[in-house]
Amino acid sequence: MENNIPNNLSKEKRKVRLLIRCKDRKGLVAMISEFIFNNKGNITYLDQHVDAEHQVFFMRVEWELNGFNIPEDKISECFKTIIGDQLDLDWSLHFSDDILRMAIFVSKLPHCLYNILSGYQSGAWPVEIPLIISNHTDLQEVANQFKVPYYHLPTNQQNKLEQEQRQIELLKKYQIDFIVLARYMQILSSDFVNQYPNRIINIHHSFLPAFPGAKPYHSAYKRGVKIIGATSHYVTAELDQGPIIEQDVIRVTHRDSVADLIRKGQDLEKIVLARSIWHHIQYKILTYNHRTVIFD
Repeated sequence: MENNIPNNLSKEKRKVRLLIRCKDRKGLVAMISEFIFNNKGNITYLDQHVDAEHQVFFMRVEWELNGFNIPEDKISECFKTIIGDQLDLDWSLHFSDDILRMAIFVSKLPHCLYNILSGYQSGAWPVEIPLIISNHTDLQEVANQFKVPYYHLPTNQQNKLEQEQRQIELLKKYQIDFIVLARYMQILSSDFVNQYPNRIINIHHSFLPAFPGAKPYHSAYKRGVKIIGATSHYVTAELDQGPIIEQDVIRVTHRDSVADLIRKGQDLEKIVLARSIWHHIQYKILTYNHRTVIFD
């Protein structure tokens, strides 16, 4: 499948992205900024947050690679030596043209899959999508339409662990960086989840916590709710308890039927999941204490 991923950025346009989490203390912003300034880096973005309750500092900073004194392949090593080890930082460094490889897991509902693949095909998503994995064949034609390999791995209680092992083999074969559950109606085992910590994004069909069960919109309808919502979160071993990335709601009234609620809810799911994926591929998320810090 062809798209317009901007993976040939010139050095003049490329940027370094640095994410930091550590114990809060005086002078952190100054020391990190000074490191960049002393090496002739031009900062184009800087945002920081302090969790006052737990005294934890979070920061995301970008600077232009062009004109930076330290060679690209030495930046991590130099930052670690000069700043990272000295301040005991939990940090990661990336470049603006890093292209992540995303696997999509689906079952039968197509709305989230169509939305992701449409953005991918148009070039709006700077990602690669090497494969789609499903426990059903219903969305095979969608994958064919977008020319993405589709792997059908039917799953039940008897073969669950065996099929998960096949999934993991495929993910490793295709060098997948993160996974999106685009309405994949299977619960992943803790062993599977633990191999991709904070790298599995799920979309939940309600504003968590909300109506449980297989028919949340029917339950919401019976209760006469005035808002419905969608929640996207990282998957953890605890079902639907992972760090929340994005949420949104829409108002409904007594005039809305169950079909109206489903239609409006699915529209919201597409938007919320898309925002979460965008935050992830732009390295705008830091997790801590079952929560997320999302940088603008």
